[in-house]
Amino acid sequence: MVLPGPLLGSARRAILGSAQSVLWGLKSIKGSCHNFCTAVFKDVTYKELKSLLNSRQITLIDVRERWEIVEYGKIPGSVNIPLDEVGEALQMNPKDFKEKYNEVKPSKSDSLVFSCLAGVRSKKAVDTAVSLGFNSVQHYAGGWKEWVTYEFSEKKKGN
Repeated sequence: MVLPGPLLGSARRAILGSAQSVLWGLKSIKGSCHNFCTAVFKDVTYKELKSLLNSRQITLIDVRERWEIVEYGKIPGSVNIPLDEVGEALQMNPKDFKEKYNEVKPSKSDSLVFSCLAGVRSKKAVDTAVSLGFNSVQHYAGGWKEWVTYEFSEKKKGN
């Protein structure tokens, strides 16, 4: 069966329009996952973290609650930004960030490492940072529990 000329044109426009909508949708998905797809993300070990901190090549963000830092301590050189503040903090202007956290606000190209007590909250913070366009994000999954265990055993060996 042959469709009349005007009807064929309408059908072709409808099909092409649908195809363009699908392509646009795919481009939107690609655009929204762009940060996830291009982000550099990996877990770091205790030794790697210690080396990175000594070289001052990263910003270590501890996402535990403030009371946890006061009660248990923190990894030297870390910045405390509780998990529920991470999204807002990473979007603050640099002046407000400096006033609130007493540190220079990291840029989207800076290397960040997130930690917490044992890796659960810090993983969520990694996801938040990546979704905001930070493209060099790492995770210290061992967290404070692992850090303090290694530090205690190193000090014990030193005595």
